[in-house]
Amino acid sequence: MASSCGPPVCDICDERKQKAVKTCLMCQSSYCDFHLKPHHRVPRLKKHTLINAVENLENYICQKHERTLELFCRDDQTCVCLSCTEGEHRTHNTVPIEEESREKKTAVRQMIQDRMKMIQEIQHSVELRMKNTEKDKSSSDKIFKVLIFYIEKCQSDRMEMIDEQQKAAEKQTEDLIKELQQEITELEQLSHTDDHLHLIQMSSSLDSRPHTKNWTEIRIDSGVNSMYRALAQLKKTLDTIMEKHNPTGLTFVQNYAVDVTLDPDTANPHLILSDDGKQVSCGDIEQDVPKTPKRFDVVCCVLAKEGFSSGRFYYEVQVKGKTDWTLGVIRESINRKEQITLSPADGVWTVILCNENQYIACDYPSVSLSLRVKPEKVGLFVDYEEGLVSFYDVESRCHLYSFTAQTFTEKLYPVFNPCPNGKGKNSNPLIITPVSLN
Repeated sequence: MASSCGPPVCDICDERKQKAVKTCLMCQSSYCDFHLKPHHRVPRLKKHTLINAVENLENYICQKHERTLELFCRDDQTCVCLSCTEGEHRTHNTVPIEEESREKKTAVRQMIQDRMKMIQEIQHSVELRMKNTEKDKSSSDKIFKVLIFYIEKCQSDRMEMIDEQQKAAEKQTEDLIKELQQEITELEQLSHTDDHLHLIQMSSSLDSRPHTKNWTEIRIDSGVNSMYRALAQLKKTLDTIMEKHNPTGLTFVQNYAVDVTLDPDTANPHLILSDDGKQVSCGDIEQDVPKTPKRFDVVCCVLAKEGFSSGRFYYEVQVKGKTDWTLGVIRESINRKEQITLSPADGVWTVILCNENQYIACDYPSVSLSLRVKPEKVGLFVDYEEGLVSFYDVESRCHLYSFTAQTFTEKLYPVFNPCPNGKGKNSNPLIITPVSLN
């Protein structure tokens, strides 16, 4: 029998051992080309099972019965010999090793295809990420150029305004000084007169003249308030620009709006969809619908027809008047015939409303959201490469919650659950609405 150490050698060679080329599982020996000839020539030996020469022949032999492992026990997931099937594996499901091997090969080939597909998706994601990076760099360059332009313009306008204010202040000062000097001249002339009656008459006349001012009330504008007004205007302008280009701002994500339509083939039988595929509500009676692998049989939800495996996408859903709902995205391979755990670990990224005013982000652990205003329309944005899922209150333009640093490996689908109608309290449908770009 061939040694278990080193390359397999012929078990028949007496003196100089030749390299073995085949191992006979029936003879439990390995042969070189010369000593293998009888197995090709003798009819009885031709029936023996030959494999490429192996070093560890004992792995192919049943240690208990010292017979060739020819069968596979599917109950115990182990290889067995014929003697094993007459003993402890007598009632088990056993098949020839060749049959099991063929199925395993098919599974392995499928795994290879899955991994090759995954490599393609990863490469595509990398390429898309590179494109997005270039877009982000270009966008960032434009944003900073706009910011610099507005700051420089604000600075230029401010300098020009300061110069104009200074000239006006100087003119005001010059006019005031001239007027004061004129009054001083008149007063000096009056102070030198010896005509007492004239002095008294002129003094009374000066006191009643309308152009005579209370000089203690005269102030020169320092321009400080106008500076703060300019800064406030600049801040307002910059805030507008930043909100427009902020990757987490609503104005920015709305640029990635997509058209989303509900897929009736995935809808739970209790759900009622509108003809245009834009509205869904929950009914009390189970609908007569075809049974399909895509349909959710337990969870009362429906998916969009559109799935996404790269890039960015955004859509909006009206939730006005509802007491309960669930919105988010879900991985394509989710089990649609059983209950679903709302957790990123299970491939589900959702925000829910329950009990009319309890908002929860179904993260791990879940996060209770304290909202000042009850959203009437919810926006949802996904950046596949960044692993980002964000929710927004569209009307108030507020960010609600984000799942960050996620890893997506398969196609994502928007998921909608209008929840039971609660005897009419929650009868309003979820409505996919067009996105209005500002």
